[in-house]
Amino acid sequence: MKVILKKDVENLGFQYEELDVKPGYARNYLIPKGYAVLALPGTVKNIREILKHRHRKESFLMDKSKEIEKKLKQLTIKIKAKVGKGGKLFGSINNQEVMKALNEKGIHIEKKFIRIPGNKVIKTIGKHQASIRLHRQRELLLNFEVLPT
Repeated sequence: MKVILKKDVENLGFQYEELDVKPGYARNYLIPKGYAVLALPGTVKNIREILKHRHRKESFLMDKSKEIEKKLKQLTIKIKAKVGKGGKLFGSINNQEVMKALNEKGIHIEKKFIRIPGNKVIKTIGKHQASIRLHRQRELLLNFEVLPT
C-alpha cells in the first residue's frame, strides 16, 4: 500500500516521502496516528507542489549534510566501556552511546538517525560500523572502535 509520510518516522522515512508499506501497518498504525496519508493522485500532486517550494531549503540542508559528512570522515571515534573476560562488555553500546561520542566531538546528530546494523547493540570490543542518515538522500557509514577501560 502506498502512503505519504506526514512526519518523520523512525526506522521508516522522512516527511513527504512516498513509501510502499504493508496494508495492516498503514491502516492500523501510520494513518490513525497521523503519521501518513494514502498516496492518492491528488495527494501526490499536492505533495509535489510543496516539495517544489521547499527545494531551496532542501539544497541548504544538503550542503549542511555535506559539511557534516566531511567532519565525520576526519574523525576517529573511540568509545570506552567496561570489559569482562573474553572481550565481552558489561552492558552494551547502542546508538545513544554513539550519539554521545559524536556530541563530545562537536557534531550533533539525533540518535534516531544513527543505526547499528544487526542486533542494534554492540557487546564486544573492536571495530564496528554505524549507519548515519544525514539527509533524506544522504547516508554515511561511520567507523568507530570500542575500547576497554
